[in-house]
Amino acid sequence: MSGHSKWANIKHKKAASDKKKGRIFSRLAKEIMLAVRNGGTDANANTRLRTALTAARTSNMPKDNVERAIKKGSGEMEGVNFEEITYEGYGAGGVAILVECMTDNRNRTAGEIRMLFDRGGGALAGSGAVSWQFKRKAHVVVTGENADENKLMDIVLDAGADDIQVDGDIAEIWGAPDALEGITKALENAKIPFSEAGVVQRPDNVVAVKDVHVAQQVMRLVEKLEDHDDIQSVHSNLEVAEEIAGELEKLMG
Repeated sequence: MSGHSKWANIKHKKAASDKKKGRIFSRLAKEIMLAVRNGGTDANANTRLRTALTAARTSNMPKDNVERAIKKGSGEMEGVNFEEITYEGYGAGGVAILVECMTDNRNRTAGEIRMLFDRGGGALAGSGAVSWQFKRKAHVVVTGENADENKLMDIVLDAGADDIQVDGDIAEIWGAPDALEGITKALENAKIPFSEAGVVQRPDNVVAVKDVHVAQQVMRLVEKLEDHDDIQSVHSNLEVAEEIAGELEKLMG
C-alpha cells in the first residue's frame, strides 16, 4: 500500500466533502480554451482537447459551459488571453511541489505564489529544480465497492493502464497520458463509475514524511495553492507514513 496513496485518499475524502464546483469548472474552462487555441476545435485531432473534455464530462461540467469555453478558445466569443506558467518549489521536509498555472498577469501570479510558499513553510525554486522528478500520467480514480485491484486490472489493463494502487475504498489507475480515453471508455463499458479522470504529474520518487505536523504543513500549503484562482493543479512527492495516516486525516478534517 503506497504512502502516496494514503495522501491521495485523505485529499479525495476532503474534496468529496468540500468540493467547490465553480472553481473546478473555471479551471476546466481555462484548459478547454487553451487546448482549442493551440490545437483547434476538432477533438479527434486535438489530444489535449480530448483529455480536457473527458475531465469535464467526469466532473459533470454543464454542456453550455463547455461550448462557451470552446467558442472563447476559437475566437468565436471574446475571452481572456491566458498564459501557461509552471512554478517549482519545496514544502516542509524537502517535499517537491510542482504548480501549474494559467494567468493573465504573470507578475501578479508570481508574487502571490511566492508569498504562499513563504507563509506555508516552503520556498520557490528555479525552473527545473523539481520538475525532473515528475512524469505526466493518465490518472483515473474509482471509489467504493469497485475499488478492487483484480477486478479493475481485468477491465483496464488492455486499455492502456500500467499501474493500479488501492487504499481502502479508493483505487487510482495510472497509464500513459494518451491512454486516458481508453481507460475511461473501458470503465464506462463495464459500467464502473469513476470520480476523477485527467492527466497529472506523478512523482518518480517520493519523500517519506513520518512527522505528522510536517505532513500537515505540506498539505496545508498544497490546499492554499489549490485555492488560488490562477492555479490549475498542484503536484507533490509527499509520501505519508502508514503510522501517521490516521492522525493526519483527523488533523486535516
